[in-house]
Amino acid sequence: MDALAGLLEGPRARGAFTVRACFDPPWAVRVEDRAPLTVMLAVRGGTWIVTDAGERVRLRAGDLAIARGPAPYTCADDLATPPQAVILPDGECARPDGRPLNGSMDLGVRTWGTRPDAAVELLIGTYPRGGTGGRLLDALPPLLTLTADAWDCPLTPVLAAEVTRDEPGQEFVLDRLLDLLVTAALRAWFARADAAPPAWYRALGDPVVGRALRLLQDDPARPWTVAALAASTGVSRAALARRFTGLVGEPPMAYLTGRRLALAADALRDTGDTLGAIAREVGYGSAFALSAAFKRVYGVSPQEYRSPAA
Repeated sequence: MDALAGLLEGPRARGAFTVRACFDPPWAVRVEDRAPLTVMLAVRGGTWIVTDAGERVRLRAGDLAIARGPAPYTCADDLATPPQAVILPDGECARPDGRPLNGSMDLGVRTWGTRPDAAVELLIGTYPRGGTGGRLLDALPPLLTLTADAWDCPLTPVLAAEVTRDEPGQEFVLDRLLDLLVTAALRAWFARADAAPPAWYRALGDPVVGRALRLLQDDPARPWTVAALAASTGVSRAALARRFTGLVGEPPMAYLTGRRLALAADALRDTGDTLGAIAREVGYGSAFALSAAFKRVYGVSPQEYRSPAA
């Protein structure tokens, strides 16, 4: 498995929120849904996306953006337009003062906004919690954009045609199309010279460190030691530790800890497995050991992290 294929094992939409959004100026929508990953594809017109950190990008027809949550952001026709609606968790919508919209902007099957043939049309796909892998989210910037001339994806008209259909199995079809769209977009983005992937992703190309990384990624539950990794890669312990730390930015065992905890976080959100079962799956000897390590890194207990309010 190549580096990108391993990274893209993460996106698996299940019941993703997919919608066709149509607006006439002036319009602005505040997004506070805490979703891990949201894809926005501009079909018609132009859209500003502004993060709370101050980053702002302009999407034009054919452009794509991927927003990594849970940080909020605003989409608008103009930077000066105040929000008219707020998107909350679980697909809830409200006015900025908190009053519910009560479906006043519904325009039909998976269509939302001011009118179906409005000046701006966006296709939006939002992954629920647990639908993306921790490694993938760690590899992405808060806001990733691709202009129409930087990628050529035949999925756009297919998604546009499918999003408003109401047929048996439609949710499954849209989930798979969203996964394919994300995969195509990330493949194009990682191919760019300025993509700035994480250090471990670049290090996968190294003949020694790359093999060590793949061993840790493929079998994180194994009781690895630096000596065992060194023996598997054909170098000394000191040489592996020095080379690994230089390329990845952290020692092998620190990377393994992060990998195990990221997998545990995914399992907590994506499965109903007990903490003991998750601990065994990711390489911890007990639920207590996993809980202690998890809280030290994530700042909350596994139970708190699993809670829908987390």
